[in-house]
Amino acid sequence: MINLVKKRDGRVIPFNADRITRAIFLAASNVAEKEHKSPDYKLSEELTQEVIKRLNTKFINDVPGVEDVQNAVVKVLIEEGHAKTSEEYIVYRTERSRIRNSKTRLMKAIEEITFADANDADIKRENANINGNTAMGTMLQYGSTVSKEFCKTHLLNPEHSFAHDNGDIHIHDMDFLNMGTLTCCQIDLNKLFKGGFSTGHGFLREPNDIISYSALAAIAIQSNQNDQHGGQSIPFFDYGLAEGVYKTFKKFYISNISKALKLFKGIEDNGIIKDIVYKSEEETGIKVGIKREEKYLSVEREKLQAKFDITEEIAKNIQVFAFDESIKETDKRTYQAMEAFIHNLNTMHSRAGAQVPFSSINYGTDTSEEGRMVTKNILLSLERGLGNGETPIFPIQIFKVKEGVSLNPEDPNYDLFKLACKVSAKRLFPNFSFLDAPFNAQYYKEGHPETEATYMGCRTRVLGNVCGEEIVSGRGNLSFTTINLPRLGIKHGMVNNKEANIEEFFNELDQKIDLVTDQLLERMEVQGNKRMKNFPFLMGQGVWQGSDQLGPEDKLSEVIKQGTLTIGFIGLAECLLGLIGKHHGESEEAQELGLKIVSHMREKMEEASEKYNLNFSIIATPAEGLSGRFTRIDKKAYGEIKGITDKEYYTNSFHVPVYHKLSAFDKIRIEAPYHELTNAGHITYIELDGNPSDNLEAFETIIKAMKEQGIGYGSVNHPVDRDPICGFSGVIESNICPACGRDEEDSDIKFERIRRITGYLVGTVDRFNNAKQAEVRDRVKHK
Repeated sequence: MINLVKKRDGRVIPFNADRITRAIFLAASNVAEKEHKSPDYKLSEELTQEVIKRLNTKFINDVPGVEDVQNAVVKVLIEEGHAKTSEEYIVYRTERSRIRNSKTRLMKAIEEITFADANDADIKRENANINGNTAMGTMLQYGSTVSKEFCKTHLLNPEHSFAHDNGDIHIHDMDFLNMGTLTCCQIDLNKLFKGGFSTGHGFLREPNDIISYSALAAIAIQSNQNDQHGGQSIPFFDYGLAEGVYKTFKKFYISNISKALKLFKGIEDNGIIKDIVYKSEEETGIKVGIKREEKYLSVEREKLQAKFDITEEIAKNIQVFAFDESIKETDKRTYQAMEAFIHNLNTMHSRAGAQVPFSSINYGTDTSEEGRMVTKNILLSLERGLGNGETPIFPIQIFKVKEGVSLNPEDPNYDLFKLACKVSAKRLFPNFSFLDAPFNAQYYKEGHPETEATYMGCRTRVLGNVCGEEIVSGRGNLSFTTINLPRLGIKHGMVNNKEANIEEFFNELDQKIDLVTDQLLERMEVQGNKRMKNFPFLMGQGVWQGSDQLGPEDKLSEVIKQGTLTIGFIGLAECLLGLIGKHHGESEEAQELGLKIVSHMREKMEEASEKYNLNFSIIATPAEGLSGRFTRIDKKAYGEIKGITDKEYYTNSFHVPVYHKLSAFDKIRIEAPYHELTNAGHITYIELDGNPSDNLEAFETIIKAMKEQGIGYGSVNHPVDRDPICGFSGVIESNICPACGRDEEDSDIKFERIRRITGYLVGTVDRFNNAKQAEVRDRVKHK
């Protein structure tokens, strides 16, 4: 009689027949429920005895393992005519294995997080914005790891969970799935500041000075970050803070008129001057802004003459003095505000204190003097850097380029475009978005910044809308999932076959798209069942479009329809190499096929949008840890394949491989058509070989070439190095600092080498995971 069984971990424990009976009865109960019958426990006991007989016969002098027992159960059920019960038992068995494997993975991951140094463990460098060696960073990684496993075993459809674990797809931010958070949001500061807002810990009144405006803008980003798992963006930063510049100028102007009158008449009364200024504004309908409006000034002069018995010439001199002094003082105050804003976003913490907020700001199209002053000073503050000259990582800054506004010498903001190029050549930022790209221009309405295409630093774009207004304000991405394109290229291409089977490639691609579409809809259901009270700032303060109509207990299912559901892709280059042996950077045939693949994905998203009346879209995935994850899985499954799995990473989205030599303009030309297809976001990088500050004309030429080719969002990469000892910031080509002559090899304090690997991910190379470090090493630089 069998009396022992060997567990999977090697332990030998007493054999318990009741466990077999319960498992068979559970499977039979599931079948009986579907057929509206009653399960028979006695039959389950009889089948258990048959299982024991077979085990006694087979394991006379040996101890069976758990797998042996389960195999015997399946065999008995099938042979005794209980095929349906056998199927249910297999499902039960598979689910138990999945949960067991999940626990094993979880414990291994927690062990690595606990004991490994971040320099030695990719898991602690999945997010370069988190210091994996700190206590709070470690705690955040614990929570993320546990949450992922819970979601995979208890929330996700098993088919979706398997596809993720198997490397067919990647469900981004899975650790936040059970919380129902949305990915990101474009924050309309004008709406938020009007009347003030609450952070949940206190009410902040409407700001009245540019310093307060910048402080509250940073607080808004931080507060919203705690309600979402992605990034926060301000879509028209210059317009949003221009009112703060106006209010600041007005205060200085009133004060300076009062000071001048004290010299001329010995009278200093801000109350009287304030009354004159406000009444002059009311009569003329013109604000006393930085731009001198003669109609306003003449009315104000008359009032000053009458009230203080002064000549017109004296009144005019007072106005000139007040204007000149107030502009200088406002400009200085605005610079201080922008400097504080940048410092705040690089030091204030969110998400349990483990990282600074993922933040972006878009600007460059406000042609008012107040808006221009905001843009100028945010750029100058970025150029100066942080306290010790470090390059600020946040907020990611994006300068909007527009014909008639900033692109040409006759445009009102051309000087700001030139300054943006100068600063980007030194600091990597700002990036550049192009409002004249046809797919952006179609939404543009002059004078309505909410219709100007804006991007998150990570490249996310939210504009088209089948559920409401086609604007950027108060909208964002709900969630996105990425498809492993290189795997499909390997399976159906020349690598594994004599010739590529393109038809089968597209058939399986459709299966994966349908799978991801279902998964995004299921996740949206989780999100929609959350209530306004679950997101006290994002929804409670009306940041998300339509949320100001909700009560605390109202569900979010209707308002989140304003967001996007997005499919992403990675490794188009490796996919093409797998299919036809060449990538789109080296073959016109490959380029045609690449465009056909991405066009097909876009068409499938359009079909899904029409079918479900939701905003389905396609993004060129901003891969950080994912590029290495897919590659590791595929290398294990298919071996090392030249050009595909022989590196540590897959190429970012539709980009030409970083190791491929071609001119900067050819790279722009090849990648540009994919921008129109990827309506949820995209970016093109150009990697330069030296310090672009030495050739700003060439830098500007590259940006203009992007615009002419129809790029939607682009940036220029270049080395940004810094010696933390002497403070030199620039390009350090060797181990010797060009400023002080220090050899970093003779010191424990190394040079900081700042590089960009995605729209958001900019930082010192040692904070990147292994795959992204390898990509940085492989990059070919453009002259």
